[in-house]
Amino acid sequence: MSISDARLKELQSRQDSNIDYSDIPELDDAFFEAAKLKSPSDKTQITVRLDSDVLEWFRSQGKGYQTRMNAVLKAYMQSQRRG
Repeated sequence: MSISDARLKELQSRQDSNIDYSDIPELDDAFFEAAKLKSPSDKTQITVRLDSDVLEWFRSQGKGYQTRMNAVLKAYMQSQRRG
């Protein structure tokens, strides 16, 4: 399903204050504290060369940075398959 240019312009001009969020639960801090990142368990160990700043940024995010890197790569892969 695609959205028409006219409908897209209409939505883009809408003020955030006019958007009805009543059917969408708000995600508070408690939600994110309890959230768990799910990823497939079958992994292949490799050696990869990354820019230092990229690696340091992911490491600065704390424990699980390699899992997050994998999730970012997987999301990119899935978007390329769709598009």
